[in-house]
Amino acid sequence: MAEALVELGIAFTALAVAGALAARVDQSVIPAYILTGIVVGPNEPRSLGPLDLTLVSHSQVLDVGADLGVVFLLFFLGLEFSPDRLLARPTRLLGVGAADFAVNFGVGAALAALFGFPLLTALFFASIVYISSSAVVTKSLVERGWIADPESDVILGTLVFEDLLIAVVLAILSAVALGGGGVAAVLSSVATAAAFLLALAVAAVYGTPYVDRLLSVEADELFLLFAVGITTLVAGEALAIGVSEAVAAFFVGIAFGRTDHAERLEAVVGPTRDLFAAVFFFTIGLTTDVTTFLDVGLLLAVAVVATGVSKLASGLLGGRFYGLNRRRSLRVGVGLVPRGEFSLVIASLAVAGGATVPRTDELTSFTVAYVLVMSILGTVAMQYADSLTAFRGGE
Repeated sequence: MAEALVELGIAFTALAVAGALAARVDQSVIPAYILTGIVVGPNEPRSLGPLDLTLVSHSQVLDVGADLGVVFLLFFLGLEFSPDRLLARPTRLLGVGAADFAVNFGVGAALAALFGFPLLTALFFASIVYISSSAVVTKSLVERGWIADPESDVILGTLVFEDLLIAVVLAILSAVALGGGGVAAVLSSVATAAAFLLALAVAAVYGTPYVDRLLSVEADELFLLFAVGITTLVAGEALAIGVSEAVAAFFVGIAFGRTDHAERLEAVVGPTRDLFAAVFFFTIGLTTDVTTFLDVGLLLAVAVVATGVSKLASGLLGGRFYGLNRRRSLRVGVGLVPRGEFSLVIASLAVAGGATVPRTDELTSFTVAYVLVMSILGTVAMQYADSLTAFRGGE
């Protein structure tokens, strides 16, 4: 017990230091947390000269914390998801979302075919490179002051479309990956997932008064326990019947977001999300052997270039669809380059599928390296976006 507590203390302290350093150099904390797990974990590099770097082992406690990180990332995504915003300008939103999906998922599928991935693994791969990081992008929009600019509407609209679509994709991939591989098993899993998610959707729409009443407690402690308890319980039940716990948490977040307690949830439960999300990214690094990056070096290089260009292209299309000039449209593409949390969630789902999803080791190594590169590349590109797009002229 003492050793486990010491390791947890080391993990949290290392994460705090890494986060502070990332903030100091104006970078996202996601790659910093992953790198921290790599450095202090049991895989290479294990030492720095005479200094032993293996300070934290892979434990069940961290695995549970990582699962909760996924749950609360998607819970807050649902909490911030606004059906009203989705329906406010449906034609434009569907247009930019469809273009974003067609271009980027299509490029991912082409790369997967080029590098010989089997069909199911190819679907995971295309999903991984398709979706931008809501956490990194929205944080960067605020920090860069873009949030009040017209291109932010296109960026946020695209993120809303991606987030909604990825919830569906996660549900399908989860059913297929955990369904055992047979057609009957897969169909049964898909039907079960659909029924469960339909029930959650109905609860999200019609259960608002009951959720609102349940959360109407004065003490923040009880408020936090109710919110965390319900979310974790529903996510656990979903996982038990073969449905993605992340998607279940997304629908719980939608239900909670429709109440009068949305702002209080952000304030009270937000730190819990941040804590477990840090553990999730840390655990990704903890289980990563950087020596395998060499095995996916060619794939990584090609994917970074191809999907970076594809996001710029789809952003340009989306911006023009919204009536923006070329410079602002290019800023849309630059703003959507970062990849992060959801790419890692998809990769972890592939690992959970076990033998059903071939070449998961290669897929996981690629995803970690890809997220590290794209999150850094994307935030730096946003930082210098005005210089990069200045030659296009116009406001």
